Amino acid sequence: MPAITAIEAGFYRIPLPVVLTDSMHGEMKAFELNTVRVRDAEGAEGVGYTYTVGRNGAAIDAILRREFPEIVVGEDADHIERLWNKAWWALHYGGRGGPTVLAISAFDMALWDLKAKRASLPLWNLLGGFDPKVPCYAGGIDLELTADELIKQTEGNLAKGFRAIKMKVGRKKLSEDVTKVRAMRDFLGDGFPLMVDANMKWTADEAIRAARAFAPYDLTWLEEPTIPDDPAGHARIVREGGLPVAAGENLRTLWEFKQYIAAGAVTYPEPDVTNCGGVTPFMKIAALAEAFNLPVTTHGAHDVTVHLLAACPNRSYLEAHGFGLERYIAEPLRIEEGFAIAPDRPGHGIAFDWAGLDKIRG
Repeated sequence: MPAITAIEAGFYRIPLPVVLTDSMHGEMKAFELNTVRVRDAEGAEGVGYTYTVGRNGAAIDAILRREFPEIVVGEDADHIERLWNKAWWALHYGGRGGPTVLAISAFDMALWDLKAKRASLPLWNLLGGFDPKVPCYAGGIDLELTADELIKQTEGNLAKGFRAIKMKVGRKKLSEDVTKVRAMRDFLGDGFPLMVDANMKWTADEAIRAARAFAPYDLTWLEEPTIPDDPAGHARIVREGGLPVAAGENLRTLWEFKQYIAAGAVTYPEPDVTNCGGVTPFMKIAALAEAFNLPVTTHGAHDVTVHLLAACPNRSYLEAHGFGLERYIAEPLRIEEGFAIAPDRPGHGIAFDWAGLDKIRG
């Protein structure tokens, strides 16, 4: 029995080289990183993490430091389903979402990392093993860039090996969004995968109007057109807008995804392993999407998520966006001709620079 003997939480603030802006979160000067290291009685260690766009990281840290040791120390680390449910219900009354589910996500990720290491398998293989080459796109936070600046950024991403691009929309004037989308389509050419992301900016009616305005430019999807609290609005946008819709980075549970998928409110379900509850519910969401014949995509945490999509037969695109984390990882994600390559190292394969992170503690 590989009993859990220790939980070690870490909280860091990663400064961004440039201030990032999207339509709803405003200016982002730094990302917060929360880590958790789970150790077992045999000395093995699994690592998990989650992140924020600048707020609430201290709350996540407090949950990991104060609550989790009492809940899980002494338990069998291999019993991931049971531990997930134990943590969920122990924290449910004061949690159910927000910082609590982000903390559970990091802990669950660490358990899967530990289990894969004990099995001497890469995580994607332990989870079922479909294909380690995963289609990916470059996702930028580039709402305020001019068309020329956006194209220059895109040239850099093409040089890095990306063969699909996502850009931000949601400016004050829809005509400005349309002008930039048109410029990107002209630059990329017909058939090149291009996605747009509104970051919840619009009402359903505004989103339908925007989707129809974007229709001539052959977009792969329109992402987060309205708030996550409005599945009925999303369903209207899917029916009336004329574009596929990606959504889910702000959904926090398997059950929220069930509501969206069953209602026809999403075309590309988009869980984030760092905030949907971890690897355990992510794989259930992917299987639920498969049952409805839907492709699954992802948000953030690409160094872990590449493993999850590499285990999914219904995977579509991986979002590749490191949020500055690549500066603190030994071997960042490898991109080759439009594909992210899931590593064959045991576990998820992320080796953090703990000494470097120690200099930016939150």
